[in-house]
Amino acid sequence: MPEAGVIISDTSCLIVLRNIDELTLLQKVYSSIITTKEVADEFGDEFPDWILIKSPKDQQKQQLLSFQVDKGEASAIALAMELPTEAIILDDYKARQLAVKLGLPVTGTLGVLIKAKNQEIIPSVIPILEKLKQTNFRISNQLVEEVLEMAGEK
Repeated sequence: MPEAGVIISDTSCLIVLRNIDELTLLQKVYSSIITTKEVADEFGDEFPDWILIKSPKDQQKQQLLSFQVDKGEASAIALAMELPTEAIILDDYKARQLAVKLGLPVTGTLGVLIKAKNQEIIPSVIPILEKLKQTNFRISNQLVEEVLEMAGEK
């Protein structure tokens, strides 16, 4: 059963899941996703109706964050700081570190896969990990092993 709560996504998760034809997995896990105009611009395609676009109110905070991470990440982090956020989906290490430092709950594309498996939305993470390896999504063998362990597949 999908959890309720505000889920904010950066671009990388949206793009990589779209590229492997698994974007609807986000909807199955979280019902709806909120993102920003900057992320929508980076994504480049029209979003499905379950992805909502919202702008952070504090544009100055967003601008300050953009000195540390890219525009999409900065806008997503700024928005997450304004809303009661269950999680912000970030894959970039530097952006994740910044979000954690700011006290935000963080997950990533791999966390979404683990959650999907634990909620029995998918029977296994292995086929999706295999598809991810065919893209430019960087994932170490050690991280694959950790994901398999957390998904109960090792």
